[in-house]
Amino acid sequence: MKLKKQIKVGIDSPVAAGAGTISKMLAKHYNLIYCDTGKIYRYLARMLIIHKPKNEFSYLKKISKKINLNKLKSKSLLSDEVALVASQIAKKLRVRKLVIKFQKNLAYKPPKKFNGSILDGRDINSKIIKNADFKFFITANSYVRAKRRYKEYKNMGKSIKFAEVLRSMKKRDKEDRTRKHSKLKKTRDSYLINTSNLSIKSSFLKVKNIMDRKLKKYARNNKRKN
Repeated sequence: MKLKKQIKVGIDSPVAAGAGTISKMLAKHYNLIYCDTGKIYRYLARMLIIHKPKNEFSYLKKISKKINLNKLKSKSLLSDEVALVASQIAKKLRVRKLVIKFQKNLAYKPPKKFNGSILDGRDINSKIIKNADFKFFITANSYVRAKRRYKEYKNMGKSIKFAEVLRSMKKRDKEDRTRKHSKLKKTRDSYLINTSNLSIKSSFLKVKNIMDRKLKKYARNNKRKN
């Protein structure tokens, strides 16, 4: 699909709400460059674990300048150890400031071969792309999200109890909502998409329909101007 102008899409969501999968589907459908911003912190965490620098912040400052999307694709970023360290450093304002430039550059200056950008995370619409053309807050109740994550763990061969997954998810939700900097919240101008009772395909189509209506409105307004 070729759009008349490059667009910016911001998606905020709690863990396992389906935002990542939906974002990838939207990126493919509209030819948008995509970034799961949580992977940035996982990458930084992974590098800290590997190199164990004496001065963590100085090291992070150095490697943050070399972040690129290819480095965020490694499966090594999915480990529990990396996730734990990532959640710790993501709470620190000065660490978040290190990666804002990369995120904004990706959002506002995507390669010309793309129709725009789509970023998902916790503070995209409130901090990173405040003037996004499309803003969504994708969520689901904690029980449903825990079931989804539990199924993922089982498919990966992990031995874990559902109660443990649910407890961990509720703890993570509380941390995301109450942390001092860049907390998870729905902005007033974000569309709320609750995926609790929706399949991934239905969720994608719901978001797509909202975007298509607005894109058609853009097209009509441009015709009137011309």
